[in-house]
Amino acid sequence: MSRTVLAVAAALALSLPAIPASAQDGRMTVAAFLDTADDIPRNPTAMLRADTRRLLSEVRTATRTVRAEQEAAQAAGRTPRTCMPERVRLDADSLLARFNTIPTSRRNITVTQAVREWMAEEHPCPA
Repeated sequence: MSRTVLAVAAALALSLPAIPASAQDGRMTVAAFLDTADDIPRNPTAMLRADTRRLLSEVRTATRTVRAEQEAAQAAGRTPRTCMPERVRLDADSLLARFNTIPTSRRNITVTQAVREWMAEEHPCPA
């Protein structure tokens, strides 16, 4: 997938307002995400593909879910697993590199779980 396409999508997904905690978690695995991303051409026509839109939607849903979990924990007076700032910068290379660092044996986790773990590592809450 083109770097520009994923960079724009990732930036949008991470800056969108949270959706309710009851929202359904995405179910795409990291393995399926990477397989699909590998099949998308690296050119401007990538945005015309349904696969590209599906991947963007998956990242958007994952990010919204993690942000909603953070806000729900804060509202309940608990320390959330993540303390993501309002805007998080993410580019295509970072996203794909991060997903590619997940061991093959763990790539059956959902994109949401991968984003959750990444944001907890990158934006932990003070103890």
